[in-house]
Amino acid sequence: MDIHELGEVTAEDVAKAHIADLEAQEKYGVNYLKYWVNESRGKVFCLVDAPNAEAANCVHREAHGLVARKIIEIQPELAEGFLGDVETNAEGAAVLPGGGVDVRDPGIRTVLFTDIVESTTFTQSLGDEAAMALLSVHDTVVRDALSALGGREVKHTGDGIMASFVSAAAAVKCATRIQRELAKHAESQRDRAVKVRIGAAAGEPVEQHRDLFGCTVQLAARLCSHASPEQILVSNALAELCLGKGFSFQDVGEVALKGFDRPVRAHAVVWAGNAVPAA
Repeated sequence: MDIHELGEVTAEDVAKAHIADLEAQEKYGVNYLKYWVNESRGKVFCLVDAPNAEAANCVHREAHGLVARKIIEIQPELAEGFLGDVETNAEGAAVLPGGGVDVRDPGIRTVLFTDIVESTTFTQSLGDEAAMALLSVHDTVVRDALSALGGREVKHTGDGIMASFVSAAAAVKCATRIQRELAKHAESQRDRAVKVRIGAAAGEPVEQHRDLFGCTVQLAARLCSHASPEQILVSNALAELCLGKGFSFQDVGEVALKGFDRPVRAHAVVWAGNAVPAA
């Protein structure tokens, strides 16, 4: 996947450039698959099957001269997990599901992590069989919520699930649904209650790291680790994307997270009337 700065180039110019890529790619053994245009951030992301980064850039250079600022190698299954099998319009631009050919997908995704509280203790105190039964409760609740709200499971982490969403609001709605369903389960199975932490963040596919959604994944994971049991912590950017969507957030201030040079502003999602005291 490569990243371009739009600059003075319009979405229509990008469409023409993509067609030119398709005409020039065969001689380099390259296949430009689709692209995402994010006009608000002034960026274009191209997904390409190529033997190496230079071959991909050679196509751009010959076709229109708009060489990528950065190219990262990605695993096809991760691209599918994060971005989904998105449809494209006639020009090859990714479009949002159900939005029609003119509603372009900007490539922004919300990454969500769940983490079962004291999962190791479960195994030690209850035994493997009972611990696996509790894990099964978590997996069922999370996967049902993902299915209902358009989330995609990227991978199972052993004691949690990492998922991706096109819609920031759907991700937050999914997180609250998970907490509410697990709270209902705890009411009926008090000796087998499953509590989780949830963290979520939104970002672009190619950032300063050389991984697909690298910074977004790291931030969501760290927010999850920082959250208290039954808490949902989200990044400031995600909370802003959900303004006017009917959610209630509590600003918990700036939190120090491992791997981040500066404190990160975070917000707790208020669900089922459970307010979380601000830090």
